[in-house]
Amino acid sequence: MSMRFTAKARRGMVALTVAAGLALGVAGCGGGGDGEDKKPNATAPSSGNRGSQPSAQEGEAETPLAEVKGTEGLLLQITSAKKDGGGFVTVSGNLKNDGAKSVVIPSQMSGDETEVIKHGPSLGGATLVDPKGKKRYYVLRDTDGRPLTTTGFGTLDAGQTLPVFMQFPAPPPSATDVTLQVPTFSSGTIKISG
Repeated sequence: MSMRFTAKARRGMVALTVAAGLALGVAGCGGGGDGEDKKPNATAPSSGNRGSQPSAQEGEAETPLAEVKGTEGLLLQITSAKKDGGGFVTVSGNLKNDGAKSVVIPSQMSGDETEVIKHGPSLGGATLVDPKGKKRYYVLRDTDGRPLTTTGFGTLDAGQTLPVFMQFPAPPPSATDVTLQVPTFSSGTIKISG
């Protein structure tokens, strides 16, 4: 049985766990500080993002775990990969347009599954590969088939950055180094914490 197809009830439970975890993460990361790093909301896609957004400060490291290059100057910087108690891994980072002109986010990043594509542009085509266990883990979906990842991509202007996240089933504890694969991007090895 493939990890790709899970029972509808389990996906619902995972979706509830994810929502609760994200709500707690946002509540626990409240303001403070002197406001130096505050910027206007320049990270939202210019085409009106209707999808889910991660907490920008959630688990980010100063030095990215990995940087993978995509087409037309796109750069995906992975800042954290944390295993959560609910049996999943949340991979967070930033999608940046490192090029000199605006770029339409490639639709291939959503993958090729009809159920995922019908919910709009996303990172639904991303996978984690455990090279030792020889297993591939696909982005989790909620009970309606929506990928548990940043959605609603449009266009990124030159220099613009968008915080992103993806959630996967957790590999076994022995799989700490996994390969992240996102369509149209090079692959990168990341270390799972937690």
